[in-house]
Amino acid sequence: MDRLFKLREHGTTVRTELIAGLTTFMTMAYILFVNTLFLGEGGAGIPNEAVFFATAVGAGLVTLAMGFFVNVPIALAPGMGLNAYFMTVVLSSGGEITWQIALGAVFLSGIVFIILTVTKVRQMLLVAVPHNLKYAITVGIGLFITIIGLKLSNLMMVSVNPGTKVDEAAGAVLSSNQFNIILGDLIHNRDTQLTLITLFLIALLMVMKVRGALLIGIIAATLIGIPMGVTNLDGLSGNWLPDFSNLAVGKLDIAGAIGVGIVEIIFVFTFVELFDTFGTLVGTADRAGLLKDQEKGEKTIGKAMLVDAAGVSAGALLGTSTITAYVESTSGVAEGGRTGLTAVTTGVLFLLALFIAPLALTVPSAATAPALIIVGVLMMAQVRQIEWDNFLLAFSAFLTIVMMPFTYSIANGIAAGIVSYTFLGTISNFFTTKRVNVHWLMWVLTVLIVIRYAFLGGE
Repeated sequence: MDRLFKLREHGTTVRTELIAGLTTFMTMAYILFVNTLFLGEGGAGIPNEAVFFATAVGAGLVTLAMGFFVNVPIALAPGMGLNAYFMTVVLSSGGEITWQIALGAVFLSGIVFIILTVTKVRQMLLVAVPHNLKYAITVGIGLFITIIGLKLSNLMMVSVNPGTKVDEAAGAVLSSNQFNIILGDLIHNRDTQLTLITLFLIALLMVMKVRGALLIGIIAATLIGIPMGVTNLDGLSGNWLPDFSNLAVGKLDIAGAIGVGIVEIIFVFTFVELFDTFGTLVGTADRAGLLKDQEKGEKTIGKAMLVDAAGVSAGALLGTSTITAYVESTSGVAEGGRTGLTAVTTGVLFLLALFIAPLALTVPSAATAPALIIVGVLMMAQVRQIEWDNFLLAFSAFLTIVMMPFTYSIANGIAAGIVSYTFLGTISNFFTTKRVNVHWLMWVLTVLIVIRYAFLGGE
């Protein structure tokens, strides 16, 4: 172990690394339950068993690769936000884009990601886009996820009138003159009652700084839902061995993705993953003390980025949306995790989770949807990093944030932020003495965005 993971060199022990790996798993295992909400039969339409398998195996294998090949305590799994985007892409296409085609788009975004990483363009993009926009993207996705959580938990209902354009995923009315929100029926609706119980239970655990609060809250709510008649236990009578009969492995449709011309979708998958991963990798590695040596640290981050990029395409092959590094990895670092043994421990636990599939699939949405609201709270924390006293940065960040939930599109939010910053920053340089740094790559992105909306339509 010491030779493989250089434990003594990093000032850690096997016991510390194992505990750190378990802690990381506890804090991010909620994705096993939540991912089915977005990608499963009630979301994008992939069979529930296939989603659970792809989530567990994808997270397990890619995290193992990160541990063995990069030797860093960073775990990966299907990313929150990108799974929501995956669902909306499928459901808002009117049947044109199937989940197989969407998986093909994810696979292609992974290939793009690998090319960007190997050619160092990825690092250039990270320099080109202002930090404020990166933070705003995280905040906007947080609000986007929160709306979905509110709808799926029956805390927010939307009355739909004929003729309005509706995203079936969360029932959000996108027409400009029809958006009626009604509170869930707290007296008669057991799902809504369980949702409130779950929401406040998880919130209380978070206040008390309990490790794995999301996972504990979901499990507790599932148990509470049994006497309430919300939790269905029929599936527990089946075989608890992993079921490989109904999987989505290899069912991605790359030709279909190319055929329908979903360049924008591939762009969004790549763009969001680009910044989300960078912040997580650098932040976690820095907290683990792996960046003290700049040259060695840059090499480590480069290898981690390559594993992460390969994991995107690998996840699509298995049948899940974009696999990305998880910020919850910092919980393991806080417990003393410093090497890849932490990641290996987490990866093994994800693979072992295959044996709890029947239990996981009985978890009601009233137990998992509140977790989305809590994740939204956590993602909103990045709003304090935005420089609100600089109006140029504040304006572009604001548009990025509000356009995502209000237009129900992550792509629209990113586009609004990039275009507004590029145009305003460039024009202000002609009339003010204070120079705004607008990287040439921002103009490349702006031109591509304008072409997309001008010639490909806004649908």
